[in-house]
Amino acid sequence: MADMGVSQAELVEPRGDSGRKLPQYLAALAATLGALAAGSMLGWSAPVMVKLTNASSTDYDFSVSQTQGDWISSIINLGAAFICFPIGLVMDRIGRKNTMLLLVVPFTLGWLLITFGTSVGMLIAGRFITGVAGGAFCVTAPAYTSEIAQDSIRGTLGSYFQLMITIGILFAYVVGGYTSVFVFNILCTCIPIVFGIIFFFMPESPSFLVMKGKHEEAKDALIRLRGSAYDVDYELNNLKFKAEESQRNQVSYLAAIRKKTALKAILICYALMLFQQLSGINAVIFNASQIFADAGATIPSTISTIIIGVIQVIATFISSLVVDKLGRRILLLLSALVMCVCSTALGVYFFLQQTHGNSADIVQAITWLPLVSLSLFIIAFSLGFGPIPWMMAGELCQIDIKAFVGSTAGTFNWLLSFTVTSTFNSLNAAIGAGQVFWLFASIMLVGFVFIFFVVPETKGKSVDEIQVMLGGRPQQRPEEKK
Repeated sequence: MADMGVSQAELVEPRGDSGRKLPQYLAALAATLGALAAGSMLGWSAPVMVKLTNASSTDYDFSVSQTQGDWISSIINLGAAFICFPIGLVMDRIGRKNTMLLLVVPFTLGWLLITFGTSVGMLIAGRFITGVAGGAFCVTAPAYTSEIAQDSIRGTLGSYFQLMITIGILFAYVVGGYTSVFVFNILCTCIPIVFGIIFFFMPESPSFLVMKGKHEEAKDALIRLRGSAYDVDYELNNLKFKAEESQRNQVSYLAAIRKKTALKAILICYALMLFQQLSGINAVIFNASQIFADAGATIPSTISTIIIGVIQVIATFISSLVVDKLGRRILLLLSALVMCVCSTALGVYFFLQQTHGNSADIVQAITWLPLVSLSLFIIAFSLGFGPIPWMMAGELCQIDIKAFVGSTAGTFNWLLSFTVTSTFNSLNAAIGAGQVFWLFASIMLVGFVFIFFVVPETKGKSVDEIQVMLGGRPQQRPEEKK
């Protein structure tokens, strides 16, 4: 039985997947409205910076240089990296729900600074503050959704975070491309406010409430999430048992993260974040307009970015439908393999273009290749490496280190994003676009090997089962201890 990672009591008692799912879907969607706000923040630069750096721009009463524009675009990464670690401590102190509601304040303040900015400094400050709020949501929302969900739908609910991110980016591409900057900013300001109003009525994480000794509130939250006909006692007793075990074996963060299971979870979380940001997704997005043009498409760059946004949303939505059927591991492996092949193909195209010129016969004969590779790359990323690394950070860790690991992994992710974004153009100029894409392809090949040998399948597994898969011992319930 130990090999299965479950206790005897768990084998004979119901697993608790009979409750209503709709309240959990609604709570997860409400929580990830914060991710929608973060997505609009991420997509804001694409339509807006083209307008602001134009010498004839009248959207603000001051001019914005290209260098200043680069800082305005990328500063959100530093804001997100700045907050990821402390927000983990905050959400362990005041709760997942209260933390996310609190984030409405910096999100709104940041957008107001951007909307009514009178200088480049105000725009940079506003973007930094919205980056802080967006980065905090990247830690709190996945933790919340993983803790409110039953095992059978945990993957689906976890993928809603990335789905909302992509919808927010698409919103920015569409609305930002066809409205004034002022109107776009006002609409972006409204999103976190709407989130706060809706999420106010959602329950707190039952796991957090039990950890704080609020058992009656935890029971009420479970009933709200599972339905009034659901017998919550078994699940509540499991949460109490885990909380008591955690209290009895309470150790410092340093000691907790030195356990075998914790170290392996940290390794996997950090590695997936590394491979996500070094996959070349930013390079593909940066080259999207050129790729569309090289393929003979005569559509404007605004339309091409919208097409990319639509592809991301559709593929991420498909991922949310299949992640609890196919599993996380197979989607990550498929994602890494397809992205490796597509990056290789893009590298070949850009290398030939650089070597022989755009008008060479060999280049003209494969003008279809970059567009096909671009589309498949984005689909593969959205199916696997887009949503799953954030999801795994919430699934692999026990509640005593979940906030710490999720927050530090988030910090690592945003710092990598800033590094890749700020150095891509220099790297491209130094070694050539083709070689850059081959570098990304090799990284994804390493990622494929890592996933194949190290990353476990967590589909439908309980927290205890996942810990056993990471090398821990199965916990025994009190009635089993003789």
